[in-house]
Amino acid sequence: MSRSAWAAGTLAALAAGVLGFGAGREGSPVPALVQQARTGFAHWLPAAGAPAPAPVLPKATGPVVYYRDPDGKPDYAPEPKRTADGRDYRAVRASEDVRFDEPEEHEAMPDAGHGDMAMAQAMTPASVRKVRFYRNPMGLADTSPIPKKDSMGMDYLPVYEGEDTDDGTVRISPGKLQRTGVRTAVAERRVLSMPVRAPGAIEEDERRISVIAMRTDAFIEKVEAVTTGDHVHKGQPLLRLFSPEMNAAAAQYLTGIGYEGARRRLENLGIPPEVIDEIERTRKVPSTITWSAPRDGVVVERNVSDGMRAKSGDTLFKLVDHSRVWVLADVTERDLAAVAEGQTATVRARTFPDRVFTGAVTRIYPHLAMGTRTARLRIELPNPNGDLRPGMFADVTIATGSDKPVVAVPDDAVIDTGTRQIVLLDRGEGRFEPRPVRLGVRGDGYVEVRDGIAAGDRVVTSANFLIDAESNLKAALQGLSEPKPDPGPQAAAEGKAP
Repeated sequence: MSRSAWAAGTLAALAAGVLGFGAGREGSPVPALVQQARTGFAHWLPAAGAPAPAPVLPKATGPVVYYRDPDGKPDYAPEPKRTADGRDYRAVRASEDVRFDEPEEHEAMPDAGHGDMAMAQAMTPASVRKVRFYRNPMGLADTSPIPKKDSMGMDYLPVYEGEDTDDGTVRISPGKLQRTGVRTAVAERRVLSMPVRAPGAIEEDERRISVIAMRTDAFIEKVEAVTTGDHVHKGQPLLRLFSPEMNAAAAQYLTGIGYEGARRRLENLGIPPEVIDEIERTRKVPSTITWSAPRDGVVVERNVSDGMRAKSGDTLFKLVDHSRVWVLADVTERDLAAVAEGQTATVRARTFPDRVFTGAVTRIYPHLAMGTRTARLRIELPNPNGDLRPGMFADVTIATGSDKPVVAVPDDAVIDTGTRQIVLLDRGEGRFEPRPVRLGVRGDGYVEVRDGIAAGDRVVTSANFLIDAESNLKAALQGLSEPKPDPGPQAAAEGKAP
């Protein structure tokens, strides 16, 4: 009923009452007054049989918030969209009643006259679900067939048809799914690689170090033009020396007395093989012996000068071959179980941050450093150009895991309570099933699921904690509402009823 019709009716009723009182008195001019009242209020009252005017709704203002299905179905879109038959979705602006859930049946429209009821029916979607009952908001085993409040003034929650299922699933309305931002992903088979990162340093390969030392006293006749840092080649002369004991062994070798023993003595004195072959070829004892480099490498130590006396055991030169180097990395105790010998490792020297060197883990040292609780790994790298120098710091990344594909889901899909791990399986039509899972390795933002789901299953990756809370509430309600078993007449007679 409109406001003008209500006012006209009220005035007419008041006038009729006053005039009726006068009409009961004899000789009163009431009939004439009644006729005048009817004539005066005629333009206020609607014509007989005429329908009430439709209410004028305020014009929607503000920006478009979302787009809704033109038939009122619970289907929404953030951008303009069309139905299958080509009709545009209806734009919902900020001033309108932005609501995703379907209105509940117990919500009454105020002032429900003829026009207001029509408006309410127009605003109510065709897919309104029927409320079965109302449950206690605190999870108590208490229900009501009509809306009510608990002792603290909280409204009971409606339970719709199809929601109170016993198949272990939770049903969420499409509006709630849209509002809470639920996202899903498909469990796929993929290769997981969890990189282990550790700091490291470039070191010399211990097997490529050579030391030149005398096994008997000798006098240095001449040192070649070789200094620390020079790169030398195998067989390159380094120095010339004189040794009385070496000359005596060479003379004994030439006389043929104890031939095999004399040659063995020259070898034991460390004389280079090419010098022994030269003595045998020329049949002469050399006045000085030329000492040459035993391998290619860099001179890292030179402790010899012209004319000096070298005692037995003194280190004269130290050579290191840098064509292959080691990277010693310190891995934390927590990551040690994921590392194995033979795994591929990438090394980025801090001197060359844009270059990547690839090698393999060749050794895991058996002891942990007590102070840092780290284990040392050895990675061998080729270094043909000598760019990697001992002492450089490096960042090491070790690719762990297997090359075999496994069923994996995003990390965000797993809800870990500390005692169990679950994922929410999307069963379609707004139904979700909590599924316990057994996890495996992690890597690249994914986690392996060894048991619980299969490849192709769709799981929730966003807002899963809200759905899990709904599932826990449902389980609690079912547990509180389950009837206790009947002890039976015999137990009741014996007084053993629980």
